[in-house]
Amino acid sequence: MRRSFTFLLRPTVKQAAALGACLEDHRTLYNAALEHRRTAYAKAGVSVRYGDQSAELKHIRADDAGGQGRWSFSSQQATLRRLDRAFRAFFDRVKAGRTPGFPRFKGRGRFDSVEWPKDGDGCRWDSQPEHPSATFVRLQGVGHVRVHRHRPIRGWVKTISVKREGSRWYVVLSCDDVPAEPLPATGAVTGIDLGVAWLVTTSGGEHLANPRHLAATADRLAAAQRDLARKKRGSKRRRKAVARVAALHGKVRRQRLDHAHKAALVLVRDYDVIVHEDLRITNMTRSASGTIEAPGRNVAQKAGLNRSMLDAGWGVFLQILAYKAESARRELIAVNPAGTSRTCARCGHRAKDNRVTQAAFACTACGHAAHADVNAAVNILRAGLALRRAAEAA
Repeated sequence: MRRSFTFLLRPTVKQAAALGACLEDHRTLYNAALEHRRTAYAKAGVSVRYGDQSAELKHIRADDAGGQGRWSFSSQQATLRRLDRAFRAFFDRVKAGRTPGFPRFKGRGRFDSVEWPKDGDGCRWDSQPEHPSATFVRLQGVGHVRVHRHRPIRGWVKTISVKREGSRWYVVLSCDDVPAEPLPATGAVTGIDLGVAWLVTTSGGEHLANPRHLAATADRLAAAQRDLARKKRGSKRRRKAVARVAALHGKVRRQRLDHAHKAALVLVRDYDVIVHEDLRITNMTRSASGTIEAPGRNVAQKAGLNRSMLDAGWGVFLQILAYKAESARRELIAVNPAGTSRTCARCGHRAKDNRVTQAAFACTACGHAAHADVNAAVNILRAGLALRRAAEAA
């Protein structure tokens, strides 16, 4: 398996300045490569590829030895590949008939990570193994940066990335051949329904709480954003206000991630087979505002619901659940969620009127009453087991 390990960096003041300069030079390289592609196509109809731009790197580095020449050649190639991936994704969207979204220039604060494609090529993980109590990562042009290594890594390090989040710096190790950590079998199966009132409801009637981290921080965030709106663009005070808003959002993100890890771990430890809805979260949280010709209805209510769904972090939770299940050798099954909340788990009758309220389910055919989310989770479990039997029979 391939897994990523993220650790907090402890750079000195001088190293933090060097890391900032590294990001800025890579951002400049990215924007220059984008301008090169745009100009070549606009003026001569020529499509510039990654290979063409990579071949020019040695001349760029030679002409700017004190700038671009300071950094790893491989990391600069990785930045050019990043631009190439952006163009490939653009053309894929064009072919699929979706909104294209042409690659854009990266402004300050919009380019916050650099990748070294190979451990030992411009970077070195655990660069001072003889040190008795600390771990260091060596980065070309920066030096040996101390790492807050809070857990052991497994597998072997393939790529190393450094990213900036507010005033913090992190190193991300992408590791191959990470061994699985199977858990003992429990013989239990469950279906789970994701919601807003409860993050997870199981078919057995258990509920995992939705802490609503964004809602809990809403007042402080609103005050910080109002303060930001009053600051003059380009001023030092505005930069500080931006940092405060970013810090609040970063805290919410970390809280949501932490809760998702804990909730997923509870399910993986207790069940051998977990069935969940195959949700299309992007479609579910799309704006209802509509157009001038066909304005939407209940726009404010839908906006509030979208905010609550995104605050719950269903996508993050399902992603974490998937990799924990893979590592623990648990089986994860995704089913089509259509009709699961309106179908009676006892008799199979499907009707809109079965869902009395958000929390109550009462079948209009057989009179079966239950918690709406538990009823949906039972239907999800049955659908998943049916898919499993069909796959085994095939």
